[in-house]
Amino acid sequence: MSAKNLDNKNRWRNKTVAFRVSPEEDEQIETAVRLSGLTKQDYITRRLLCRDVVVQGNPRVYKALRNELAAVLTELRRVEAGTSVDGDLLDTINMIAAILKGMKEE
Repeated sequence: MSAKNLDNKNRWRNKTVAFRVSPEEDEQIETAVRLSGLTKQDYITRRLLCRDVVVQGNPRVYKALRNELAAVLTELRRVEAGTSVDGDLLDTINMIAAILKGMKEE
């Protein structure tokens, strides 16, 4: 049996919440989690409870930003070749822009 764990506010976290998402939604969630630098549990909990997700710059976040920007550049080159822009790409660009703007203000 595993040991009981307290969160940072001394609360027992012993309830499980599960839900299904599409592969596209899963990829959007995974991207947001990578860019936030939080664990998936912390990211989803904060978003569901309408709390701010504050990105703290660290090597893992910078690496995720670099990788996402590389993916965005690849997609923009594809778009330049004549294909259409999809909504997921625009969502990712907006998320990256918001994170970079927040980092600039600090």
